[in-house]
Amino acid sequence: MSSSASESHSGGRGKLIVISGPSGAGKTSICDALLERMPDTQWSVSVTTRPMRPGDVSGRSYEFVDQEEFDRREAAGELLESATYVGHRYGTPRGAVEQALAAGTNVIMEIDVQGGVQVAGKVPESIRVFVLPPDREALAARLEGRNTEVAAQLARRLAAADGEIALARDSGCYGHFVTNDDLETTIEQVRSIIQREKAPS
Repeated sequence: MSSSASESHSGGRGKLIVISGPSGAGKTSICDALLERMPDTQWSVSVTTRPMRPGDVSGRSYEFVDQEEFDRREAAGELLESATYVGHRYGTPRGAVEQALAAGTNVIMEIDVQGGVQVAGKVPESIRVFVLPPDREALAARLEGRNTEVAAQLARRLAAADGEIALARDSGCYGHFVTNDDLETTIEQVRSIIQREKAPS
């Protein structure tokens, strides 16, 4: 992990970085690259009720819980945000995020638009970026390439993507929209946005 004086924090509070976008837009690849290239930055592990998929690592991809445990945490106020996506619940544990920010560490959250709107209200100083696919055909091809979806699930994800993009634009809570046509270019665009937002005004 690289570390330059211009990019490391100066002992102040960390920044909360929200990366959103439809499934298949490339959010996870972008987040992974940002974590490698930005010092003093950590991943926010979401909690979810969805089943594990091939390649998922519990505690890294997500923390996998049942519905009862998710409901308990939500009722206890332990989640910074929560949302329902394609029939499953997702949320961000509040304590770990607040602890990291207070220590001066930046926190990257990969969450959907429902969660992004909640975070915008609770943490207005957060940096919020929405990742768009080049077009619907490219998004469909990326989702089909995963080989994790049956036809009905793919159709639901594409319909959900249309709704997410519309909500992201209409909500006004995303300060930045980036089209992921070329992954490397997109990573550097997002990194540049974060550095500009972090710079003292």
